[in-house]
Amino acid sequence: MARTAKSALVHLDTHIVCWLYEGRSELLTPASLRTIESGLLQVSPVVQLELTYLHEIGRISRDGSYVLDALAKDIGLSVADVSLAQVMKIAGALTWTRDPFDRMIVAHAMVADAALVSKDRLIRKHCDKAIW
Repeated sequence: MARTAKSALVHLDTHIVCWLYEGRSELLTPASLRTIESGLLQVSPVVQLELTYLHEIGRISRDGSYVLDALAKDIGLSVADVSLAQVMKIAGALTWTRDPFDRMIVAHAMVADAALVSKDRLIRKHCDKAIW
């Protein structure tokens, strides 16, 4: 299905971005793959920061900007532009996780009223629009 202006907005968690960049779509469930293939794909800017952090500690081979630029060209992924103040207001209330990246990524998806593709069980337990 081609992405159109009427396609649903879909945010991607950091590990999903890594898998897509690495061409490892076999790690995705059929439901998450369908959502990715049909949605307007975005990530929170926090995903770029987390990717850069993962690169700095040697967990991934490329920095966040490189990965997101490649996926922008390959699958039309864009970085969401939502008020940081709005995101932080919601993130502060997400006390079910101690991970600041997860708090901000989930909050950003909530502010955007977007689905969030994530394998993370804790996110799926607490985020109504999480898809796996």
